[in-house]
Amino acid sequence: MSPVTPQQRRYLDAMGIDVWVRRDQVLPEAAAVAQAESASIESALAPEPAVPLEAPGEGLPDVSELDWDGLRQRVAGCRLCELHQSRTQTVFGVGDQQARWLIVGEAPGVDEDRQGEPFVGRAGKLLNAMLQAVGLSREQVYIANILKCRPPNNRDPRPEEAACCFPYLRRQIELIQPDLIIAVGRIAAQRLLDCNTPLNRLRGSVQQLESTATPVIVTYHPAYLLRSPADKRKAWEDLLFARSLTTGE
Repeated sequence: MSPVTPQQRRYLDAMGIDVWVRRDQVLPEAAAVAQAESASIESALAPEPAVPLEAPGEGLPDVSELDWDGLRQRVAGCRLCELHQSRTQTVFGVGDQQARWLIVGEAPGVDEDRQGEPFVGRAGKLLNAMLQAVGLSREQVYIANILKCRPPNNRDPRPEEAACCFPYLRRQIELIQPDLIIAVGRIAAQRLLDCNTPLNRLRGSVQQLESTATPVIVTYHPAYLLRSPADKRKAWEDLLFARSLTTGE
């Protein structure tokens, strides 16, 4: 693995991860820059068995021919499940529509429901730091969720809700054609991969999205990492693994 750069150190500090390097690998100038940058950043800052995602069937929307604008409009007016009754607005997704990486989370939270954009609260700040630590900005990836509407009290998505939303996410994947999908959190991973395998067993290896054969890397949800900071280093290892698949580093 190549030495950690001062910029990477900055974002690892934001994630709350300590970095150890050999003394002879640290130039005085780089160390001074890293220390100054670190000082200017504040620290950013379960589970029931999953029910597999169902493929679209009778009563579910056929969005296979929609472009981005048509898909966004269809999502905005969706009333297929009861979540439309309590949402402030739908949370479609955000980012580069030709991104190499697609980040998939579970569902919008209260901040996302209010702003209409995924991962904008404390978890979103941590996700940004995680991406920047491997050389990516938020604008260089695409970010979406299994659900497009917030479940009340941030409860887990119900099977019928996930099934209703799946055609929208599948069409997003078809339009983006990403090189890699990063599933953050147990629910996103199990829904995408149609399995009940625990997250810890899905980590560390390349999974595959059955419908498109797209590689999937599973890691922890940033909200979980805020509650369990000891696992931030594992998430960092997952992102390095993901980067190695797309850059060869």
